Amino acid sequence: MTQEEGDLDSLVRKRIRALRVAQGWSLEELATRAHLSQSSLSRIENGQRRLALDQLVTLARALDTTLDQLVENAADDVVISPMVHGTHGLSWPVKGDPTTSVMRQRLTEPPPDNPAKMRAHPGREWLVVLSGTAILMLGHRRYRVETNQAAEFPTMLPHAIGADGGPCDILGIFDRDARRGHREPGDRLAIGDCDREGS
Repeated sequence: MTQEEGDLDSLVRKRIRALRVAQGWSLEELATRAHLSQSSLSRIENGQRRLALDQLVTLARALDTTLDQLVENAADDVVISPMVHGTHGLSWPVKGDPTTSVMRQRLTEPPPDNPAKMRAHPGREWLVVLSGTAILMLGHRRYRVETNQAAEFPTMLPHAIGADGGPCDILGIFDRDARRGHREPGDRLAIGDCDREGS
């Protein structure tokens, strides 16, 4: 067994125990749910018994998780570096859900008040104001979103986001459909510039 395989083996055993403890289950209770003997489960958790695929499948099911999650090794992916999107800020891929995008943007201009200049498209968006005050326009309604406040809205409503009385930094979170709705020519993602063509 290589060092990497040994590390994963140890991680899986720790994860089984941690999931069992988080459920408040004894060895006996999980063993019963997984159709194993209590001593077999104890030896699996303690590294005294080889991990077998069929037992891992059964344990994953009993622990209400998947085999993929049980054996996932994400140790190298804890810190994610942002990608720069021109003047539109930074974007971080969300590893757990590849259909979601996260982007940080500095807004300096107010949003357009004219609904004809707002965007509408399938999807859902969330935003968190990191500093300053943002104005969220949803149709004819205007919302002030202050530092540390968040907003969530369906993007089928005509919408635009801008700054109020000075620059503001926001973190935008887009589902797959909302992300497509904010694509610009050149494959850049725009949050605040909702009156651009080509999205």
